[in-house]
Amino acid sequence: VAERREWRPVVDRKCTDTPWLLLFFLFWAGLMFITGYAVMAGATERLVLGYDSFGNICGRKNTPVKGAPLSGQDMTNKKYVFFLNSCSLEMQSLKISSVSLCVSSCPQEQLNSLEDLQSFARNNGSCLCVYNLNVSSYTLNPKAAELCPALPVPPSKSFPLFNRCVPQNPECYSKYASVLISMVNEMDVFHRILSGILAGRDTVIGMSFLALAFSFMLVLAFRFIRTLLVHTLVALVVFGLLFVSGVLWWLYYDYRNDPSTELETEKENVKFLLGYAVFSTIVTVVLLSLMFVLRRRLQFTVQLFRIVGKIIGRIPFLLFQPLWTFLILIVFWLFWVAVLLSLGTAGTAQTASGGQVEYRALSGISYMAWYHFVGLIWTSEFILACQQMTIAGAVVTCYFNRNKNNPPPHPVLSSISVLFCYHLGTAVKGSFLIAILRIPRIVLLYLYNILRQKESACAKCLFKCCFCWFWCQESCLRYFNQHAYTTTAINGTNFCTSAKDAVFILAKNSAKLASISCFGDFILFLGKVFVVCFTVFGGLMAFNYHRELQAWVVPLLLVGFFAYLMSHSFLSVFEVTADAMFLCFAIDMETNDGSEEKPYFMDQELLTFMSQSNKLTEGQKHRSTRPFQDNEDGTELQPMV
Repeated sequence: VAERREWRPVVDRKCTDTPWLLLFFLFWAGLMFITGYAVMAGATERLVLGYDSFGNICGRKNTPVKGAPLSGQDMTNKKYVFFLNSCSLEMQSLKISSVSLCVSSCPQEQLNSLEDLQSFARNNGSCLCVYNLNVSSYTLNPKAAELCPALPVPPSKSFPLFNRCVPQNPECYSKYASVLISMVNEMDVFHRILSGILAGRDTVIGMSFLALAFSFMLVLAFRFIRTLLVHTLVALVVFGLLFVSGVLWWLYYDYRNDPSTELETEKENVKFLLGYAVFSTIVTVVLLSLMFVLRRRLQFTVQLFRIVGKIIGRIPFLLFQPLWTFLILIVFWLFWVAVLLSLGTAGTAQTASGGQVEYRALSGISYMAWYHFVGLIWTSEFILACQQMTIAGAVVTCYFNRNKNNPPPHPVLSSISVLFCYHLGTAVKGSFLIAILRIPRIVLLYLYNILRQKESACAKCLFKCCFCWFWCQESCLRYFNQHAYTTTAINGTNFCTSAKDAVFILAKNSAKLASISCFGDFILFLGKVFVVCFTVFGGLMAFNYHRELQAWVVPLLLVGFFAYLMSHSFLSVFEVTADAMFLCFAIDMETNDGSEEKPYFMDQELLTFMSQSNKLTEGQKHRSTRPFQDNEDGTELQPMV
């Protein structure tokens, strides 16, 4: 028979799950190697700014390339890429055959002779001939016809995304666009995604700060919650769901009927818009149905959040904990995106005929990208797990304290110190399990995109069932992870032992806790939906104005992902506090009976609320529910130091 768990906080702790912490350090050593490799071999600016045929990146100073005499020039004032043969471009191995130059401005009028080229260069400071040809030699050098653009030079206009001079002559524009469309359509999906991220980086950052503002507003609303605020939140969520679903269907209809939709990226936008619209509609119907069924439980929710708010009020600076988590996540995400962009442009410069430079992609980049993506998931989950353990530790400290009016000093700081000194390995292991369940979903999505043209209806159904199964597994694991972290904060045990103990105590008290916990989590989930809906709507409106050659599907996914993580980071204060409180309540009911010898740690308000919410049995109702005095005996949680 297994030994009965003594649910008593420990003062003398020891490190838990140390091998997992060492594994995490080794994993990050690999990430640091990839970072160093990407910094040394990558060139993010080449992707977004454009470059000429001689190894110079437009719009910046350059370093010389060995064997290329025209490389290493200062192109700070030359921000646009100009093709010498813009009316007769050809594609060869995903590269445009024409020589390209960095110029300071695109010709706005047609240039019919070398004299016109010379005059344009002198008046605008923009030389349209190869760099080693002096402006005064345009009409004298016998090789000027080879070193200057084909005449006549059509009027052109700078393109906003790739900084290219696009010819405005209808015939030239048709040929130019067809070649550019072929290049973008045949581009690797990885590089198309990078282009979309770069093009929408300002919008993604702006929407992330908008999600931050919405999340902070909701935290304040839940802290001082009233019945009117709950009804207002529900009304805003209903409005947001209906509005975003309507906008998605309208954008899908608009894109589908747009005759100018030729690029593969635009076609991908249409497909993903349909997927977004269908998914949003399903979520809207499900959530509206749940809100209608659970509408009578709103009053209990208000009481629950009042009790949670009372606990938070006893713990100074607990509401500021998500702010530090958010800042750490932002710094990590910026680092991750910067490394990804550098990794995507990693290549070696090799000289070709005529002193031109070509960039050859390095082998093994795709494997590094997958490793880097696993690092994003695992590290993000680890940061959130640290926040959960910090909040749980502070709540546990204050719950198992007899004098509710005199809580232990600095519970948040003491919880952080215990986490970093003893339990980082437990947070690593819990976050790793979440990442492990996410990776198969990502692999299935990758395979689905590769095989979607060949698969049957049965295969599609199988893929969707697998997605659903992994999502359910991840949701259940998140729930048990949180209770395992709380158990670790109490008993100082490792992850597996804590999870086993938490499952045992929750199983014995599931009838008492299930309905309250689920409905409280549902209201918090509505808060997250509110943040995501209005943030994604802002992103939709912003990206809708930049359709050209921009796969904004991925940036929009990033906007939704970041908005959810931010809202989850902030609202998890209430979620983790409520879950930790319920687990402490179950432990309190398991180990105490309300008598003078074994008094409860909970206060009168919590016990009354739990009795009313769950309709406890008559035997439980007649137990002593008197308030506790400071001089009562019983085991008390010592401050976590």
